[in-house]
Amino acid sequence: MGKAITTTRAQESTNAIERMYITMRHLFNRGFYKPNGVSGEALKNALLQLRPEIYGSLGEDKAELSGLIYVLERLPEGIEQCSFINLTSDEGYGISHISPIIPPKRRRNCYRIDKEQMNIEITRGRSDIYDILTHLTFLFIESEKICKRVLITDTERTIRDWAKLEAAVQKEELTQAEREISLIHTANILGRSFEEILEVYKNFSTENNPDRFLNVIYWLGKLAIDEEISGEKRAVTFSALLRERLGHHIHGERWANNIKEVLIKNNLMHRPIHIISANMHSVMNSLFAKAALKKEFPNTDSLEIFEALSSSGNGALRKKVSDLAVKNGMIIMDDTSGTNIDVQIFDTAKIKVDNCSYEFSEEDVDKKPVIFVMDYAFGEQAYETIDELLKPYSTKENNVSLINVDSVSIMGKAGILEGGKGDLMIPSAHIFEGTADNYPFKNELCAKDFEGYGLEVFEGTMVTVLGTSLQNKDILKFFHKSTWNVIGLEMEGVHYQKAIQSASKIRKSIGEDVKVRYAYYASDNPLETGSTLASGGLGTTGVKPTYLITDKILKQIFNT
Repeated sequence: MGKAITTTRAQESTNAIERMYITMRHLFNRGFYKPNGVSGEALKNALLQLRPEIYGSLGEDKAELSGLIYVLERLPEGIEQCSFINLTSDEGYGISHISPIIPPKRRRNCYRIDKEQMNIEITRGRSDIYDILTHLTFLFIESEKICKRVLITDTERTIRDWAKLEAAVQKEELTQAEREISLIHTANILGRSFEEILEVYKNFSTENNPDRFLNVIYWLGKLAIDEEISGEKRAVTFSALLRERLGHHIHGERWANNIKEVLIKNNLMHRPIHIISANMHSVMNSLFAKAALKKEFPNTDSLEIFEALSSSGNGALRKKVSDLAVKNGMIIMDDTSGTNIDVQIFDTAKIKVDNCSYEFSEEDVDKKPVIFVMDYAFGEQAYETIDELLKPYSTKENNVSLINVDSVSIMGKAGILEGGKGDLMIPSAHIFEGTADNYPFKNELCAKDFEGYGLEVFEGTMVTVLGTSLQNKDILKFFHKSTWNVIGLEMEGVHYQKAIQSASKIRKSIGEDVKVRYAYYASDNPLETGSTLASGGLGTTGVKPTYLITDKILKQIFNT
């Protein structure tokens, strides 16, 4: 008999991700599933085996509080009250009387149809579906934990703590004493200390709904208890239109065509175009903030200006910069396609010398760069949008126009595997998680470009993952220590590079010599306890790396 072969925790985790991925695709094709049915249990079991870092104590009896905050920031308010969740395409709910609910950390339109049903529009591709289903699976696991702790075995009765929580939730307003007593009962239900519960309570509170945390816990438990006692099953469904449209680039094509119409209208299609995937402020601020705010910041370095502009209370300063940018040729395109990707187009031929922080050469107008900034895509949506944008454009007169792309630059946040928040990653290749697909490329940016600025810089391979929620330390340690030389993980790199390579090397719709630039700054280090995305945002830590990367990209564009 040979020795028994044992699998490593990293291999088991990889299998769990693959099972989740396959199960989610199967459920989408099928059109529905019940969280407590066979398929729903398969998803829950795979997530429990994986135990992602971002979901902390998911596999334990006590409730996971940081993960709950993370998830509910990405799902519509009130979803915990809904037994029926319907994932739809853009099916015209926007023209109805129902106002959309937009989660604070994910740009997706959601509609509360009635007390029991929430509809979530999917316009950003499969990655959006994987993201939502993973978060829903987390919620279903947490709701079952509550049910098991409050429902007395072999009866239909609940413990005293639950009755007290239910009474508190049904009151219109709680006094401070009543609120604290309710939180003590809730702490017992969740297996957490009063101190922990109080901290989370503050994070959930809003001006309109200060007791939101109590409501969330109550409804998560109530739906699971109702299902256990009465057999009223919760369900997740996928609309027929969504299943028909997904993968056909409907929103991406509409988005790209709108952009090309604007480029043609402004006679910019033939000019050297530089695409930058970034946020909607760093390029504009880098170009115009110093000139726009010279009275407010006469002797201040740029970083202090950028930090001031990033503060939520400085809307007037941001408007001043935006107004100057518009006067100097910036075209703003708010999205109407459903992609949720806004666009800014900077015609550098219209920029007055004294209004810009960068020097321009006195060259022919036709050679002056056009800077095209697109907001962040989400996962597979990156392929859909860039693939459509780089395709030839047929005008109404049946004339075919090629877009004259000189460079594509991708900057953004990513998880780092060595270093900390705010440090930099410069990829030399992207690999796609769960496959051997790899995309090496010549990056115009390198680690040397960023040395001497007080940030750690790492150069190597980046992994494009299926979802930020589907990672644990075992997989990440394998990536980091293996010969793949992985320095970080993100969600779009492979998808961007796949579109760029097919357009430049195969379809020939853009030049073969198109320059590519990739640079990321660390939003978290998932290998460090307490440093995952669930630990909170970057604050002003992200300002320095964001503008440093933007500066290096713009300098390369203007120096070509």
